[in-house]
Amino acid sequence: MQTAQKYLNFILGLAVLVVFSAPQGIMANQTKITDGIKQTIEQVIEILQDEKLKEDPVARRKILRETIDKRFNYQQMALRALAENWKSRSPEERQKFTQLFKELLEKSYANKIETFSGGEIRYVDEIVKGKYALVKTKVQQHGKFVNLDYKLILENGQWKVYDFTIKGVSMIRNYRTQFTKTLKEKSFEELMKNLEQSAA
Repeated sequence: MQTAQKYLNFILGLAVLVVFSAPQGIMANQTKITDGIKQTIEQVIEILQDEKLKEDPVARRKILRETIDKRFNYQQMALRALAENWKSRSPEERQKFTQLFKELLEKSYANKIETFSGGEIRYVDEIVKGKYALVKTKVQQHGKFVNLDYKLILENGQWKVYDFTIKGVSMIRNYRTQFTKTLKEKSFEELMKNLEQSAA
């Protein structure tokens, strides 16, 4: 369980760092989807470089989370992570699970984004099919480039990220496997307790 969680944290952390590092290169077929991500990138970099906020890490983290949260669709992430188990949950349970899952993801990337020093990114392609989009990138890691793709969904006129894949491995699919296994062995209440402990 701990090993799986560390791996998921690595995927999320790397994905967030790629989104909010200084981009380099030009992507073919670029549209407003990438422009929106770049706008958020500029906001995050500005926050990280703000000298006054460096003296107040609590306030800086709060502003960073608020900025990054605008780019993520936590509702879609939670729904897809629970998969079939989402249907059997009440509206209140869904809301609470989404909030806890959001807090878990925030905790996973918070420390990493604040210590990131930058890296080269190559925007490879952008594919749009209806309300879904895929932004393909390559990020430099230890001298080599790693494939990292972003899955986005259009809701209420906004494109937001609902999953990442690193070298073909989906973050949400990994969480879904983990949660499904837990729910086969334990109750939903116990899963929620585990999430509360992880997010604390």
